[in-house]
Amino acid sequence: MSNASSCKKVTKHGNSACIQEVICKSDHMIKLSQSPTEAAFVQDPYPFYDAARRQGSVHYWEDYDMHAAFSYATVSMLLKDRRLGREAPPDLAKPPAPHTKAFYEIEAHSMLELEPPRHTRLRGLVMRAFTSRRIQNLEPEIDALCRDLCATFPDQPFDLLEHYATKVPVIIIARMLGVPEDMCDQLLRWSNAMVAMYQASRTYDTEVAAAKASSEFSAFMRDYIEMRRASPADDLLTELIAAEEDGERLTTDEMISTCILLLNAGHEATVHTIGNAVKTLLESGADLTCLSPERIQTTVEELIRFDPPLHMFTRYAYEPVEVGGITLQPGDQIALLLGAANRDPGMWEDAHVFNPNRVIKTNMAFGAGRHFCIGAPLARLELQVALSVLFECCPNLKLTESPTYANVYHFHGLTRLMVSR
Repeated sequence: MSNASSCKKVTKHGNSACIQEVICKSDHMIKLSQSPTEAAFVQDPYPFYDAARRQGSVHYWEDYDMHAAFSYATVSMLLKDRRLGREAPPDLAKPPAPHTKAFYEIEAHSMLELEPPRHTRLRGLVMRAFTSRRIQNLEPEIDALCRDLCATFPDQPFDLLEHYATKVPVIIIARMLGVPEDMCDQLLRWSNAMVAMYQASRTYDTEVAAAKASSEFSAFMRDYIEMRRASPADDLLTELIAAEEDGERLTTDEMISTCILLLNAGHEATVHTIGNAVKTLLESGADLTCLSPERIQTTVEELIRFDPPLHMFTRYAYEPVEVGGITLQPGDQIALLLGAANRDPGMWEDAHVFNPNRVIKTNMAFGAGRHFCIGAPLARLELQVALSVLFECCPNLKLTESPTYANVYHFHGLTRLMVSR
């Protein structure tokens, strides 16, 4: 398995099964073996994170063939370290496989995948349209949408993800962009196919489906952007077209990638966050006064910390970086484990306990540094409103079956959430 001087198998018990990690200590590092698609890990990755963190803050995760950071302090530090970034160094950049070309053509203009100066320019232009004022003004609209959806809930047990968590973010982002709401189901199909490219369970068929969705989504957005150029409206897409900084505007390709990013990243994460949050509230038996107007912000921050929707982001080293007793060389990748950071007992007392009274100044769910999630204010608002309205309209909401997590790592979200009201 490695040239390690010693290896030992460590067994930890999760919620539904045991997780086994092979921890190999070599002269320079500890190597961990844990498949991200293994059933017990999918259901509860936190015991693996804990076992790794007890051995140190940075280890080599063999299944990903890269180092991984497990502690809050290290993850936070590396997210902010300008010696690391998302873009592969030029000498490591490889052309995509032909069948994935359409997907990576969109990625090539996504600010999520770029570094300065292109990232700085793109983010600055998008922020001119995606303002905090625009987001805050959405609160009454989100509230009304949530109440309308609650009124349609079936009397028999139903899947809250399908009837609520999935619908709220896609409808809101469609309205923001100015895209017809009758396109929401199609937008979801495209989004789900594309986002599957980031999952550890990705296959050749996944790649083909993602490329097809990318081509269709891009063609739709290109036509819609041209329509908005000719006929401006009071929507985010019109603002993106008009946004200008130092005489520069977004190109059509950049606008396409930005709109797709806002939908894909914002929708996927928010669906998982709503689902995980409702699961946590119902399973913990929390006093629902924690969702009162005075306490909802604190509660939401704790929910996001406790079971975040995204567990890993990767970075490339651009120069030697010493961290956790190892040295990253230029071109090395490191996995920054947001889910592990958010359960670090070195940062929070009783880190594995959901405590709606916990005061959190910051957590890693939305990242940090120059790639801090641009949609974080919208996600927080959607979660605050969606949870408040849901439990106001359905005060007797309860689980009708034990929720299970989907095999979608690096994401962390449920397959379904069966409830009755």
